[in-house]
Parts: sequence; structure tokens; C-alpha cells
Amino acid sequence: MQPVTRFAPSPTGLLHLGHAYSALQAHDFARKRDGAFLLRVEDIDPGRVRPEFVDGIIEDLLWLGLEWDGEMLYQSERLPLYAETLDRLRAAGLLYPCFCTRAEIAAEIAASASAPHEGPDGPVYPGTCRGLAAPDLGRPHAWRLDVAKAAARAGPLTWRDSDTEIAAEPQIFGDVVLARKDAPASYHLAVTIDDADQGVTHVVRGRDLFAATHVHRLLQALLDLPTPLYHHHFLLAGADGHRLAKRHGAPTLAALRAAGTDPAALVAALRAGQMPGGYSLAED
Repeated sequence: MQPVTRFAPSPTGLLHLGHAYSALQAHDFARKRDGAFLLRVEDIDPGRVRPEFVDGIIEDLLWLGLEWDGEMLYQSERLPLYAETLDRLRAAGLLYPCFCTRAEIAAEIAASASAPHEGPDGPVYPGTCRGLAAPDLGRPHAWRLDVAKAAARAGPLTWRDSDTEIAAEPQIFGDVVLARKDAPASYHLAVTIDDADQGVTHVVRGRDLFAATHVHRLLQALLDLPTPLYHHHFLLAGADGHRLAKRHGAPTLAALRAAGTDPAALVAALRAGQMPGGYSLAED
């Protein structure tokens, strides 16, 4: 089987060294096996996406010498497909509308007599809107997956991650949002649909997204989609041990390019595991 991998950045900021390492991992995995490397732009967050960041993604990848196969896929052009999938899940009785604001959820959790259940993304949603008798869909709302009901319907699930079989435990996230009030689809929904639709056979991405695979595996089962093989690679971390992130001011590829960095030398160093500037690979 010829592998198909992808690099799927969000154009909400400039790419940094961590993105370069992740793109290189996915690119090289495919190229070493005569496979295909795809580029997908995850641009469905209307409040944060900027056209100049899309241009920056293209410029950065070409500067690194990483060419992709076929045309770029834009999630913003696939909204009808996401809407159709949400309709299927609603018709199956697996979604419910949620009217809670983040502040209301935080207040309810704080007022609870029991300790909040912590999930990978923080306190788990307490299920306030689950089972509302007559929800007013004229009010702004998100759509949440009833994970307990969905997991019961799907049954036990596993996936292969770097040759290890992992048991899926989507309940650790609680009732995840599949469509936000201000966005037509969540990351979980869009990435699951797109990986299947693009024929991605191997998902090569950072370990920060390992936990999300629990939800993606559940959605694959509910939607009768194929399950790719996964490889969650180490992350780049700074001298303080924290992984590189846009919000923490990680050095951008654009800045390195402007400073005269040799892209061939940078790529060779990343491939050799020799991280520049005092950075290192960290498991988490």
C-alpha cells in the first residue's frame, strides 16, 4: 500500500520550527515509501484565519523544499460536506444543541460540590444541555456529541499507533463540540472527514494531538469511515522544556528566512535530530 500523508496547518499565525519538523516528518514518511504528501489548510475559524497566513504557509514550505502532491485542500470550501455529516449524526440521535457560554460552564463547574472531571482539554463539560425537553434553536448554540450514547453504539474501538494497538476512550473528553456557535464544524469533525475523503492512510502528527485520536476513532466508527494508521512524533521544545507554540512567541520560519538561514542546512539538521538554537525534542 502506497502511503498518503498530509500536513494540515491552520492559517492563524506564521509557521515556526515545530511546524517545519512536523511537515518534514509527514513529507519524508511518504516520500521514502513512494507515497503521496498532501497539503490541507484548516481555515474554518473565522475569527482567527488570515489570508496572509495562507500565503505564508505556501512560502514557508517551498522555502524548505517540501513540495506536495495535487492541489491544496481548503476546509472553508467543504462546509456543505460538514453540514451533511452533522445532519446524519443528528438524525441518528447522537447530537444535542448546547446553549452554554464558556463563562456559564466554568461557573457551573466551580459551583459543583464534586471535583470537576479533568479531560485532555481541561474540565469536562458537565452535560448541562443534554436532554433539554424543548430547546429553542433560534438562540445561538453549538452542537455536542453525546459521547456515552455514541460510544455505546460503536462498541469497543482501537487504532494502531506506531505499531502499538491503542484502545479508544473517547469518554475522557466528555461531550465534545462538533459545531461551534461561530464555526460550522469543529476540528474533530472536519479532520476526520477530510482524512477519509482525501484517502489519507497514515496520519503523521505531533504528540500533542494523540489524545484527540480517541474522538476521531469514534467518529470514524459512527460514520463508517476507514481508520488510518497513526504516528505521533515528538515535539520541539525550548530551553524551558515547553513545546514551541505560536502563542509563546516561537521563532517563525519567516523570521529565519529573513535572517538569512540556509533552508537546506536547516532541513538537514531537523532530519538528523539536531535542533537549532538550543531547541530539543520532547515527548510531551
